Amino acid sequence: MPIPSSVASDSQIPTKVDVAIIGGGIAGVVTALELAERGQKVAIFDKGIIAGEQSSRNWGWCRKMGRDPRELPLIKIALQLWREMRQRTGEDVGFVECGIAYLCDTDKSLEKRAKWLETYGQAHGLSSRMIGPEEAEALAPGSTVSWKGGLVTPDDGRAEPTLAVPAMARAAQRLGATIHQNCAVRGLDIEAGRIAGIVTETARVKAEQTVLAGGVWSRRLLDNQGFFLPQLGVVNSVMRTKPMETAISHSIAGGQFAIRKRSDGGYTLAHSIYNTADILPDSFRLLRHFLPTLKDEWRDFRFRIGSRFFEEARLKRRWSLDEASPFEAIRCLDPAPVPSIQNEAITSLHRTLPMFRAADIAESWAGVIDVVPDVVPVIGPVETCPGLYILTGLSGHGFGLGPGAGKLMAEIVSGEEPCVDPSPFRYARFQ
Repeated sequence: MPIPSSVASDSQIPTKVDVAIIGGGIAGVVTALELAERGQKVAIFDKGIIAGEQSSRNWGWCRKMGRDPRELPLIKIALQLWREMRQRTGEDVGFVECGIAYLCDTDKSLEKRAKWLETYGQAHGLSSRMIGPEEAEALAPGSTVSWKGGLVTPDDGRAEPTLAVPAMARAAQRLGATIHQNCAVRGLDIEAGRIAGIVTETARVKAEQTVLAGGVWSRRLLDNQGFFLPQLGVVNSVMRTKPMETAISHSIAGGQFAIRKRSDGGYTLAHSIYNTADILPDSFRLLRHFLPTLKDEWRDFRFRIGSRFFEEARLKRRWSLDEASPFEAIRCLDPAPVPSIQNEAITSLHRTLPMFRAADIAESWAGVIDVVPDVVPVIGPVETCPGLYILTGLSGHGFGLGPGAGKLMAEIVSGEEPCVDPSPFRYARFQ
């Protein structure tokens, strides 16, 4: 599995902070960085390590192209923040404005991309444009496929997941934020109907405000304390090659593969279509909430039932805050990659771009993407519990969107004018 660069934990847990942040993925870390830049006393608590789960396991794409229209204003801000992140953190986060291309081998797929561009991309002033067969061939030289054309966004980019989030965390620390790894938050300390702080496995911490940015674990923590969040996880399988020389610089999705150049000279490779949806106890509890999405998107998932059903069933759903929580039982969610999906991606890549037949697969892994029914993040307050905010459900878009999501969350927490309209992301839409 990918190992994120290390971040030193602070030795002493504070007794009181302005804002406690639960979760050390990109969403929580950028929120902390933004708040620390505003002079607030912030602490991040993670049951494992910074970026230990999906924030270091994703593809590393930072894209506006193909986004849900509700996300487009926020991803435009996120991309600008990615461009500034090296200077802001003082470290290399691997961001490159490489361009991203969706290549199409059928008229139907080409029409779908053109419709998105006409309906959403142009309305939001994006640089995205349609290309023809010749330009598609130039982006993927040596391809055996006669591409119909494609959709390209030249100022979309990529970054390195194992470098970026730890760099942001260290930048937040230098501004006074404290980081507490292997320190699970068992739950929320609520007094008189509002947030008073959090309860960790080692201490209580008073906090005026708390941001839950727990990724796929957010539902379980909220459910234990009577707050409803419809959220499931899907498994995404990824690989990387050893360094190799090619003329391909754009990140490309076409056929059944998606690739992006890595800063180490290799390529990250994944299936361009399929994720694995494990059938779990929550799959039945939340079926009616996810059914409208599944009616449109079910073809993008491979469903299975196996050991994870029983592992999830054994995890506590209810616990008191003075006893060990599920977050202490599983410090790192580390699913095995799915060989059938990876083999399809490799076969498609080899068939389409024969130069990759010589590539050696150096590593393969999987991560769990947290998904909400409308596949749009939750970013905002819990109206029934003043001081509690939720930032989760980034639904596979979190790495690219993370800087924008963290900025918006910090503005909401600080009572500032938000950079975009936050209403599409409100938690209350699920109530």
